Amino acid sequence: MSEPVAAPLPADDPYAQIFGACAAHARLIDQLRRIAASDAPALIEGETGSGKELAARAIHYGGARRGGPFVPVNCGALPDTLVEAELFGHARGAFTDAHAARSGLVAEAAGGTLFLDEIDALSPKAQVTLLRFLQDQCYRPVGTPRERRSDLRLLAASNRPLQALVHAREFRADLMYRLNILHVVLPPLRERAGDAALLAQRFVEMFAAKYRQPPKTLHPDTLRWLDAQPWPGNVRELENWVHRRFLMCSGTCIAHADGAPDAPAGAAPGSTQGPRPGAPASFQQAKAEALRAFECDYLAHVLALTQGNVTRAAHLAGKERRAFGKLLKKHGLAARAQAAEAGAPPGRA
Repeated sequence: MSEPVAAPLPADDPYAQIFGACAAHARLIDQLRRIAASDAPALIEGETGSGKELAARAIHYGGARRGGPFVPVNCGALPDTLVEAELFGHARGAFTDAHAARSGLVAEAAGGTLFLDEIDALSPKAQVTLLRFLQDQCYRPVGTPRERRSDLRLLAASNRPLQALVHAREFRADLMYRLNILHVVLPPLRERAGDAALLAQRFVEMFAAKYRQPPKTLHPDTLRWLDAQPWPGNVRELENWVHRRFLMCSGTCIAHADGAPDAPAGAAPGSTQGPRPGAPASFQQAKAEALRAFECDYLAHVLALTQGNVTRAAHLAGKERRAFGKLLKKHGLAARAQAAEAGAPPGRA
């Protein structure tokens, strides 16, 4: 049975920019709405390009602080020696080149939301600086004697699981606990069935408007191909791919095969030419085939280790049972697993 498709959100809904229609997307939107309903710190985790800043903006504009500023900060770009000055501001003459007093990012975010992206990139020294602020939201601008208090909501994002970084002693556990009051993990694009094709069509419309060009379409074979790709760079990678193909397509129908001519207008679905005999597969095709072979071999291996027990195999693979079941179905292994489970001794999980 296919998963239900979520109804499209109204254009003025703060969550409408997080585009999608699969069940995983609907669950994500519901979780973001719940997080937006409170004022507690929240941690957003997800792979590169999965839309963490979009999620943070949706939380801000969907919450009570929507009338205040949204101040995004790339922690990876904060100079270690100037973290305190950047966050909390400084007085004139507080350090070399401090020719004038300046309010920091914390003051700029007053009444709104401070979004710390790439929080995992903070140095140990910067982590201590942030921890002190989070304890009571009080701070002192560099070079000033008087302590100040801020009124803001803090959101943080990381493309690496902070819990794993804590175990590796690369991130402070006490800081993670302060940030991780509320927590959401964005699903990667490869686990959002049907959304890659949907997003690609939306990007085509966006680029047609941006470059004031006639509308273009994606070939039906390409739509199927898009949904079969792993997209390690997630939505950002997909957007870049569509951007490039849109600009390089001389016709009105965009095809995916490298070096293949764009399908002519009015061509029947599936009529795009395949690769020439003896020609190597494209990079994307070769990568997709390698990923398919790896997934199939890996799934068969963990199923063998657990004698077909899907729940235990999913746990061994570090995936939710539902997502693991989808992978089994994708590679035609679901029936084998069901047969093995049916013959399992009573009492097996």
